[in-house]
Amino acid sequence: MSLKINQIQQWLNENELDVAYFSDFHSISYLTGFESDPIERILALVIFAQDDPIMFTPALEVEAVKSAGWQFPIYGYQDHENGWQLLANHIRESTKHLTRWAIESEQLTLARADLIKTALPEIKFNGDLTNIIQQMRLHKSADEIQKMHLAGDDADLAFEAGFAALQTGVTELSVAASLEFETKKRGIPGMSFETLVQFGSHAAEPHGATGLNQLTYGDMVLFDLGTIHDGYVSDATRTVTFGKVSEHQKDIYNIVLEAQLAAQSQVMPGMTANQLDEIARDIITKAGYGQYFVHRLGHGLGSSVHEFPQIMGGNDLVLEPGMAFSIEPGIYIPGDMGVRIEDSIVLTETGADSFTHLSKELRIID
Repeated sequence: MSLKINQIQQWLNENELDVAYFSDFHSISYLTGFESDPIERILALVIFAQDDPIMFTPALEVEAVKSAGWQFPIYGYQDHENGWQLLANHIRESTKHLTRWAIESEQLTLARADLIKTALPEIKFNGDLTNIIQQMRLHKSADEIQKMHLAGDDADLAFEAGFAALQTGVTELSVAASLEFETKKRGIPGMSFETLVQFGSHAAEPHGATGLNQLTYGDMVLFDLGTIHDGYVSDATRTVTFGKVSEHQKDIYNIVLEAQLAAQSQVMPGMTANQLDEIARDIITKAGYGQYFVHRLGHGLGSSVHEFPQIMGGNDLVLEPGMAFSIEPGIYIPGDMGVRIEDSIVLTETGADSFTHLSKELRIID
């Protein structure tokens, strides 16, 4: 049996629980190797403390689950069937111990929880899987780290494809489309999130969507992107200038670069997430732009783009080797410009090991 599933079973027994019910497809992918977003359909991994686990999926996914290497019972259901009742029947057939359940409380909706309880009225939700799955995903194995390095290599190439697409009058959307097309032509199956391309003052919106803004001479261009390699992701940001650069743009860029390089070079095991955030934030604040750094310094990543931990003020989590997270300070001045520089790293005994390696020196695209 999978070591990961064994770990969940051990946790269930230690906490006197019968069933672990996973419905977050990211968690299911991490534990089983099968990745698929079921949208509105039911996808569940049910791990029993005393018996073999089962997978319950839409019928159209059954063969894909087998291909992913799942060696335990798998049950499918068709859209016209009552999936919740079928799931309940399979659970009763699989174990005699099903009363005390642990669920992913941050993911399972109240509506779906009610449907489960209607089909299985004898159960009680007595545990939360959030902490155990976060802790399991927190420290990356050598295999996971290798996959993230390969995803980082692909991200470096994707940036270059984006830079090559810049020319006067192009839209943000057309640049993103060119970047993703060239990336897929190289055999990279997909991006880890929707590619973000922002021109000029639009980059002052940290979560603004790629749109129809047209590139003009002298604009700064922010690229935030990532790729997927064998289920593991990359996430990085570069900001470049198109045609020319002003002294004001240089100044803002160099402040962000100093903050990013300082945090990445100084991170060490034993430091807290709060202390790492402070390294970058203090540089930006002392330069007079603290009010324009409006988000945390970073977030965890691995089999999904946003994972535990959060690298931010007030978080006293001690950073340890094997943790992977982004380091992405930024300055966003409304109506003027936005600059963000990001690498994602895995922490080693001696510091940061970056997954991406594209130069962070200010680049002017002619």
